[in-house]
Amino acid sequence: MKLENCELIKVVGGESISSSVLNAVNKLIESIMDVGRSLGTAIRRIYSHRSC
Repeated sequence: MKLENCELIKVVGGESISSSVLNAVNKLIESIMDVGRSLGTAIRRIYSHRSC
């Protein structure tokens, strides 16, 4: 089935943000925060000369 140009103009959809995209963005932000937290802890331990 082929659509004509006037029919293609009337096609609507694909503009909404799905929950899976929001979930992926949330996981990405959490991962970046975890890396920053770990890096900050490592830097603090280096400067205070403490280790486990």
